Amino acid sequence: MAKSNTRGALLALLAFAIYATHDVVVKVLGRDYTAVQILFFATLLGFPLASMMLMRDRADGNLRPRHPWWVLLRTCCIVTTGLCAFYAFSVLPLAQTYAILFTMPLLVTLLAIPLLGETIGLHRGAAIATGLLGVLIVLRPGAEPLSLGHAAALLAAVTSSLGSVIVRKIGQDERSVVLLLYPMVANFFVLGAALPFVYRPMPVEHLGMMGIIAAFSFVAMLLTITAYRMAEAVIVAPMQYSQMVWAAIFGWLIFGERSDVWTWVGAGVIIASGLYIVGRESRRNVSENRPASQTRLRPEVGLMPRLLRRRETRDTP
Repeated sequence: MAKSNTRGALLALLAFAIYATHDVVVKVLGRDYTAVQILFFATLLGFPLASMMLMRDRADGNLRPRHPWWVLLRTCCIVTTGLCAFYAFSVLPLAQTYAILFTMPLLVTLLAIPLLGETIGLHRGAAIATGLLGVLIVLRPGAEPLSLGHAAALLAAVTSSLGSVIVRKIGQDERSVVLLLYPMVANFFVLGAALPFVYRPMPVEHLGMMGIIAAFSFVAMLLTITAYRMAEAVIVAPMQYSQMVWAAIFGWLIFGERSDVWTWVGAGVIIASGLYIVGRESRRNVSENRPASQTRLRPEVGLMPRLLRRRETRDTP
């Protein structure tokens, strides 16, 4: 088990390094294009990769969801998350964006109360309150001007967390192909309808960068699934926070970003709270559903949504 945990952690570190590089490409393209255009073409170019996964799905059945309203709500969440996350990466420093998105374990734990019937005790409640205090440290309302980018990052964290909890709720009943395909189709049609109003012609190299976004999302998703199959969730989940290291490196080398000390202090508080919740849920009799520790801590941006089930990802293609 120790060797499997080590391999799983290393695979997760590689996956999140690829995700961080993916986010750098989004930020670079965000200088010239709207989030609508970037996400539309990345989704379009991701369809062939998703199709290869879908062809491996041997489960019998059709594409009609068994819980249509929950699937619709999750689909809306993923479309919203993609637009908001891509916009936030385009206009905010990488470290700030990650710090806000790292509130997902806290929000997942909160949303699990009404949706999964979870009960939150004193320890996890205190961790959630501390993590939200970390958000205030990062944002410093009144001391620093807040922008639409900050609001977008917060909304992305909320909708991504809601989408993850919904999968925890219906994942046993719905086919993986349904959970994967519906958000991609929604992205294609919804963003395609908006595209004529924001479209800017792209040189071939920028179209290639759109393809890189799709490919990196696909590869990183496969690595994340493999890591969770190989190692315990409590080992793999914290590897998400390695993206702060990449944010510092990429932000400085590529974008000339220098995050202030309060961003790092707030991020540290948020990360510590998330780690505590994940570690707490790894104990028996603390959480029946373990919503935070078994949630893939990456925003589901609709290209290759990270699927989540009560039985892990064993039946994911």
